[in-house]
Amino acid sequence: MISMYGSCLGSIADARRIFDDIQAKNSISWNSVISVYSQTGDPVSAFKLFTRMQTECIGSSFNPDEYTFGSLITAACSSINFGLCLLEQMLSTITKSGFLSDLYVGSALVNGFASFGLTNYATKIFGQMSSRNVVSMNGLMVGLVRQKCGEEAAKVFMEMMNLVDVNFDSYSILLSSFSEFSELEHGRRKGREVHSYLIRRGLDDTVVPLGNGLIKMYTRCGDITAATSVFRLMVNKDLVSWNTMISGLDQNQCFEDAVSTFYGMRRTGLMPSNYTVISALSSCASLGWRINGQQIHGEALKLGLDVDVSVSNALLALYATIGGPPECKNIFSLMLDHDLVSWNSVIGALADSESSVPEAVKCFLDMMYYGWVPNKITFINILVAASSLSLSKLNHQIHALVIKHCLANDRSIENALLACYGKCGEMDECEKIFSRMSERRDEASWNSMISGYIHNELLDKAVHLAWFMMQKGQKLDGFTFATVLSACASVATLEHGMEVHACSIRACLESDVVVGSAIIDMYSKCGRIDYASRFFNMMPVRNVYSWNSMISGYARHGHGDKALELFMRMKLDGQLPDHVTFVGVLSACSHVGLVDEGFSHFSSMKEVYGLAPKMEHFSCMVDLLGRAGELDKIEDFINTMPMKPNVLIWRTVLGACCRTNGQKTELGRKAAEMLFELEPQNAANYVLLANMYASGGNWDGVAEARVAMKKAAAKKEAGCSWVKMKDGVHVFVAGDKSHPDNDMIYAKLKELNRKMRDAGYVPETRFALYDLEAESKEEILSYHSEKLAVAFVLTRNSRLPIRIMKNLRVCGDCHMAFKYISKIVGRVIILRDSNRFHHFDEGKCSCGDYW
Repeated sequence: MISMYGSCLGSIADARRIFDDIQAKNSISWNSVISVYSQTGDPVSAFKLFTRMQTECIGSSFNPDEYTFGSLITAACSSINFGLCLLEQMLSTITKSGFLSDLYVGSALVNGFASFGLTNYATKIFGQMSSRNVVSMNGLMVGLVRQKCGEEAAKVFMEMMNLVDVNFDSYSILLSSFSEFSELEHGRRKGREVHSYLIRRGLDDTVVPLGNGLIKMYTRCGDITAATSVFRLMVNKDLVSWNTMISGLDQNQCFEDAVSTFYGMRRTGLMPSNYTVISALSSCASLGWRINGQQIHGEALKLGLDVDVSVSNALLALYATIGGPPECKNIFSLMLDHDLVSWNSVIGALADSESSVPEAVKCFLDMMYYGWVPNKITFINILVAASSLSLSKLNHQIHALVIKHCLANDRSIENALLACYGKCGEMDECEKIFSRMSERRDEASWNSMISGYIHNELLDKAVHLAWFMMQKGQKLDGFTFATVLSACASVATLEHGMEVHACSIRACLESDVVVGSAIIDMYSKCGRIDYASRFFNMMPVRNVYSWNSMISGYARHGHGDKALELFMRMKLDGQLPDHVTFVGVLSACSHVGLVDEGFSHFSSMKEVYGLAPKMEHFSCMVDLLGRAGELDKIEDFINTMPMKPNVLIWRTVLGACCRTNGQKTELGRKAAEMLFELEPQNAANYVLLANMYASGGNWDGVAEARVAMKKAAAKKEAGCSWVKMKDGVHVFVAGDKSHPDNDMIYAKLKELNRKMRDAGYVPETRFALYDLEAESKEEILSYHSEKLAVAFVLTRNSRLPIRIMKNLRVCGDCHMAFKYISKIVGRVIILRDSNRFHHFDEGKCSCGDYW
């Protein structure tokens, strides 16, 4: 009756009442009630009864037997917090009682210790048992497999297969052990041997559990072809067969096959389980298949599987990929229960969306409020959100929580902290963390430091760290090379870029398409478009980034015809263009004045390639019209835009009005008003307005623009130019007299001015934005930063091309002067301003004066 009420009817209270009513209890009574509590997962009550049994039965003729100990071992294993401690105490008691060699008790102990991962204990007890059976062997093998000791599990099977009656479960466990071999290829080979043995015995496609075991073994060993073959040849398939196959396809990145197999299972009439749905949703997320994902979501709702927290977590992962924060928040709010994965998923989804980052922080705080303990995934996700907000205080608070939860020495979290602090400009904190990591550093750690230095414009430190990384024997990966090359490109340090290129050759990464694309970008931004073109033509494999880098490089250097020709080659090569491609193509049209061709390419974006133009493309078209002098068409074009013009559009309009000598001041004023509304403290907007007025000689307008800039407390960025020499980088500002070679520079500049005038140069005083006498304007123009830079280089003995970088757009007078200087001194001058490259040679510029 105790067993009936407790085990069959689930009425523990009735079972206990019957037990308490028995006046003369014997071992069967005690064992029955202890077994009831053990089977219902109540170890506390089971062990209380065992203690009471020992107390009340002192001096009686019965003691705990193998059934008592078997139930108590089961009860101990059901306790998460104290199970191992209870099991160890039971081992001592059982050893004293002499039941350690008992087959039933020994098997239970082996299973128990194996389930807690103490395979040493389990193996030792297994060896001490006087007799063993398949249950004890299987229990030991399961424990070894769980601890990823595949070789040891296979060894136990080989030693015992002739001593016990091996069953189907034994073979299934053996098959699962092969995927846990230290060398996966060795495990796959052993798995094939067992498969061959089962075929010889006629067991592989007739026994469903063995077929399932084979599928699972092959999928986990990475042989998805063999797994598919076994699945197709199986005469009978159950739900486990389909689940194992769909899960295996998903894990081996055969996502389309996983989804199609899911639909194949549904056609058989089998009802999917939560595991089936989870794998199918995972594949849809990986493929970005919205419609299929929503269909499977509907299936889960019909079958009531959405109440399973794991299915809901899979839905969160799906909608984080195909939907966005709103869908994820909706799924999360409808969940009846949450686990740590649920919180991590929604925080991660919100952190990945720039507009939802504050909500990610709020969700993290809610999680803490409800008593959840964050793990390393939680901290990695919230650190991504914190890096977007750039809030120093928040970063330090999260870091403090990491320390509090004893995760400060976890490499993944340290890497996330490096990335977070680096994006927020706290490189001193990055350096502290990096120095403490020591042997824990991996490629991500080094890359995060290098990226942080580059993000904070500490190029020298980034390059030095890359050298140090190589000296330490740390292998640089493609990402590292691409990152450092990008940094070299951003500040046009050709020498450093060439050194990194040489290192990539030594590392055998030159043929890597990502590194190759970065090399092209570096050379084009450092003024060596010839090197970029030569490298591009030698690339064995190209992707869309390679083509985009070369097209943009040609456009930047004024070779619009070459950019458009390369665009045609790209299409003939079968590479589909993307949004970035068309930015380069439209820029090329803009730089050489191909208005009709530019509009043709702009129209083809949507009509031919299905690409909706973005703000950058509309800006290119406005720039195209502005450079071509067709300002009357600009306003009509802006009115046709499907989105509201932003700062980029209005600044392009105002820049175009600056080139009309005061003919389109109304349009320019309108653009300026919009800019002042959108960016009231950006000094560049006021300077552009002043330039427009100055180009038409409206000095009152110039004065008004300067007064407005002063009222807005906007500070103008100082124009500066710099050159890289063997002894370092030399920076100049207009009228600068702080350079050590100041006297030589001004003497050379005076000499150049005299020679230019003799050659016919006349200063274009309209570019001096002050209402001054002509002589004063000429003097101001003479001391622009780029002229000081070129004069400085000419004080040194060299015949190499002169390379100058400027942070602002070069003025018309300096552009004219550089054409004369290139012819006078017989040197090529390459000037990179904020807009493009100018190659001056023999009195001509590569831009053809169309800039």
